[in-house]
Amino acid sequence: MSRVRVLVGTRKGAFILTSDGRRQSWEVSAPQFGGWQFYHLKASPVDPDRIYASQSSDWFGQTMQRSSDGGKTWETVGNKFIYDGIAGTHQWYDGTAHPWEFKRVWHLEPSLTDPETVYAGVEDAALFKSADGGATWTELSGLRGHSTGSQWAPGAGGMCLHTILIDPSNHDRLYVAISAAGAFRSDDGGVTWKPITKGLYSKFLPVPDAEIGHCVHRIAMHPSRPQTLFMQKHWDVMRTDDSGESWHEVSGNLPTDFGFAIDVHAHEPETVYVVPIKSDAEHYPLDGRLQVFRSRSGGHEWEPLTKGLPQKDCYVNVLREAMDVDSLDACGVYFGTTGGQVYCSADGGESWQAIVRDLPPVVSVEVQTI
Repeated sequence: MSRVRVLVGTRKGAFILTSDGRRQSWEVSAPQFGGWQFYHLKASPVDPDRIYASQSSDWFGQTMQRSSDGGKTWETVGNKFIYDGIAGTHQWYDGTAHPWEFKRVWHLEPSLTDPETVYAGVEDAALFKSADGGATWTELSGLRGHSTGSQWAPGAGGMCLHTILIDPSNHDRLYVAISAAGAFRSDDGGVTWKPITKGLYSKFLPVPDAEIGHCVHRIAMHPSRPQTLFMQKHWDVMRTDDSGESWHEVSGNLPTDFGFAIDVHAHEPETVYVVPIKSDAEHYPLDGRLQVFRSRSGGHEWEPLTKGLPQKDCYVNVLREAMDVDSLDACGVYFGTTGGQVYCSADGGESWQAIVRDLPPVVSVEVQTI
């Protein structure tokens, strides 16, 4: 029987949750690197015991960790993220020029074929790549050097590159999303990039349908349909069926279309999950009821999934990296909250159980089916 390993990054350490394929009984590891922020942990799809982790501290800065035994032991790897050439400036919150400054790694995306190769999305927004297991990092500077780069500005959470997707049918095709610059695509392995924002509309922008400036919270892809992407934007849930050339809104009957997390069922490419949050000022569920919404039609028509989730007095948030699915049959769906709970549904969202309730605020959730 397959096993499931859930990698959880929190504000005060990393945790590893494990279960067999029934997903009813879970073991929760002791905190790893207790007291450190873990923005993201992710394992190689070709070597499940190779895990990369982004560790940071407001006092001690950024550190990169790597495990080769499934998280039992860790080693510190390269931590030099140096912008290529003259870093230059981007726009600050008030529209003035601000120097590009590395702060932390938000997202790690291991190669689909080589456990030694991994991409890192960082703040201030840039994309780095390591081909030696994280020992050294090189910026793919065509992204930050895009003609619009000097106009990018941070969102409320900083100017972070938080989403990296690799097209499984064409590994030279990469997608990234940046808050609050927008979404970009490369068709040549990260050398050159183009904004993919046609159809996005953000009323807070001076030009609501501008090419850049949209606050994209997360993008999700099903591997069998890499040309179809689903996006949770600052407001609006969006969909593209032509690799980002054009987007259309699929918020449909959602009670609110503000949120952070979005993901796709492992076996049903038209089944999508989101967790609506009340508003951009009030980052908690509507009416104190924690609800996951599922669309089985690729958007537009959404149904609430609440069995096992708190339906009163719940005021947690679910952050952009904090949702994932396993590949078992039936598909498991997982998400973590800022209240320290990690929930699992072993039946595609019909019912939920809390794997653990009292962790530090959860930042990221990644699931491995082993």
